[in-house]
Amino acid sequence: MGTWQHLLLCGGVLLRGGGRIPAPLGRSRSLVCRRQLSGADSENLKQRRTQIMSRGLPKQKPIEGVKQVIVVASGKGGVGKSTTAVNLALALSANDSSKAIGLLDVDVYGPSIPKMMNLKGNPELSQNNLMRPLLNYGIACMSMGFLVEETAPVVWRGLMVMSAIEKLLRQVDWGQLDYLVVDMPPGTGDVQLSVSQNIPISGAVIVSTPQDIALMDAHKGAEMFRKVHVPVLGLVQNMSVFQCPKCKHKTHIFGADGAKKLAQTLDLDVLGEIPLYPSIRETSDTGQPVVFSQPESDEAKAYLRIAVEVVRRLPPPPE
Repeated sequence: MGTWQHLLLCGGVLLRGGGRIPAPLGRSRSLVCRRQLSGADSENLKQRRTQIMSRGLPKQKPIEGVKQVIVVASGKGGVGKSTTAVNLALALSANDSSKAIGLLDVDVYGPSIPKMMNLKGNPELSQNNLMRPLLNYGIACMSMGFLVEETAPVVWRGLMVMSAIEKLLRQVDWGQLDYLVVDMPPGTGDVQLSVSQNIPISGAVIVSTPQDIALMDAHKGAEMFRKVHVPVLGLVQNMSVFQCPKCKHKTHIFGADGAKKLAQTLDLDVLGEIPLYPSIRETSDTGQPVVFSQPESDEAKAYLRIAVEVVRRLPPPPE
């Protein structure tokens, strides 16, 4: 019996004569297909499904030396996710100099951390044959951009990408870190699932512009993390407003309060808003992030406040 025929039979109808005339099934088959499961049977079925699904999932294993992992994600590209990740890492360090911070770039196809953090070169290997992160502005950084030439495209299929992610997660000597900020690629694909299922994540930060198109994908990103049991700490509304440097008039280029409305829908908080400041783009392009190069600016203070909100919502670190 074909698949479509089986579906039709279980629906209680068999199509005859080219699919135009419905004919009722025999009583015994109809009763079997329509039988309602008892409460005990239903619960057993749920437990069985859970067991089957869990077999194929990898067991989470912490990254050695790392107390808490914070992922910065977005539903789509171009919303300032990497800029937020870089300045969040620097803001965490600036708010508490006693904390050791790391920054991991798992965007294999478009790594931007090397340029934003003004880092070049290949990582050295430890005695245990692990890669040592490159260091700048007090932040330990690792990225696929350190392993390939800057202009070389990464033309890899899925299995090669997943192998690279595994190396970035497991073959880096981070030393001892209080927070590891992970710059995720945009979207809800294999990389996001692999990272979420392989390591324990303390929380996710979703970055979006107020634009409806970006918010639709941000909604999907937040729901994905919930499905894989990663706490969503809240939303960051990036490029929230542009203020003319001459007349000081404010323009909501991408719309107003979109992240606030999405946060209400998802029962989340808005961790902060980052206006469309030209200095944020300029300092990122020159490899001198605004939190480091202009710590007293309004731009830097916005990231510092977001870092405070992120830490406030994190669960206690493991003993």
